[in-house]
Amino acid sequence: MDIPKGTYGFRFAEDPELQLCILYAAGSDTISNPSYHWDGLTRNDGPLLLFQYTLSGQGVYESGEQLHRVSAGQAFLAEIPGPHRYYYHPESSEPWEFLFLLFRPNLILPHWRKFLREAGEVPYLPADCAPVKLLRMIVNDAAAGRISDPLIASSSVYQFMTELARLQVTTLRNKYTWPDNVKRAAEYIEQHYSQMISIDQLAEHVSLSKYHLIRRFSASTGLTPVAYLTRIRIDKAMELLRGTEQSIDLIAERIGYSSGSYFIKAFRTMTGLTPGEFRSGGESLAYRKLFFD
Repeated sequence: MDIPKGTYGFRFAEDPELQLCILYAAGSDTISNPSYHWDGLTRNDGPLLLFQYTLSGQGVYESGEQLHRVSAGQAFLAEIPGPHRYYYHPESSEPWEFLFLLFRPNLILPHWRKFLREAGEVPYLPADCAPVKLLRMIVNDAAAGRISDPLIASSSVYQFMTELARLQVTTLRNKYTWPDNVKRAAEYIEQHYSQMISIDQLAEHVSLSKYHLIRRFSASTGLTPVAYLTRIRIDKAMELLRGTEQSIDLIAERIGYSSGSYFIKAFRTMTGLTPGEFRSGGESLAYRKLFFD
C-alpha cells in the first residue's frame, strides 16, 4: 500500500453533548535532514499523545535518561508535553521513514497508559499486525479526505487504541506459540529476575544476536526483554508486599533493583501506585488483572 507523504490536521468543532476521541493529526514523512528535532518540553500544542512507527531508516527517541535508537518495526509513544526528544539519527546512512498519529488523551488515556506500562515506550510491532495495518489505513484515509467529520475521526482513534490493547493481550496469552529461543529467554528471565540481566547475557544464552533477540522477543511477546523483566519483578514484589512485612529496600534488593528509590519509581510506573500504597490498600489487588488478563 503506497502511503502519501504529508501531515493532515483535524480541527472539528466540538459538540458538548458528545464525548469523542479527538484526532489531531495523522501523516507520513521521510526525513534525512539532521535539523529534524522535536523537544516535548517546548511544544505548546498539548496535551497530545504521539504514536510514531518507523518503516525504514533510523531515528532516536530520548526519554528522561534513556536513549533509544528507533529502527524499522519499532514505534515510540510520547506524551506531549513531556521530558522527551526525538530526532533523525545523525549517523544514519538512509532516510528515516515513518507514520504517525497525534490525538488528544480524551477517553483513551487509560488504554494508552496500560499499553505503555506493558509494552514500553519503544515497542516492536510487526508490519502486518492489526494496529500497524490500521495506522496505514488512517493515514491513507486522511490523505484522501475520507476523515470528514468528528465521528469518523473519533472512531479511527478508538479503534487504533483498542487494537493496540488487543495485540498486547493476545501475544501474551499465546505463550505456547512463541519460538523456542523466545521461550528460553523468557524462562531465563523468570528464573534469574533477581540478578542483573543484560541483553548481551540473555542473547548469548539463547544463541542469538542482541538485535535479533530484541526483535523476536518483542514480536512474540509484545514486550521487550527489559519490559518483560520489569513485569516479572513487579509481580514478585506484589507477592512480597502483601505476604511479608519486609522493608521496601529489602524487597527491592530481593527482586534485583539496586536501590529502593529506583524500585519505587518502577513500581509506580507499572501500577500507578507506590509500593506502600499497594501494601496498605485492599483495592490494589485489582492490579493482578492489569498484568495477566
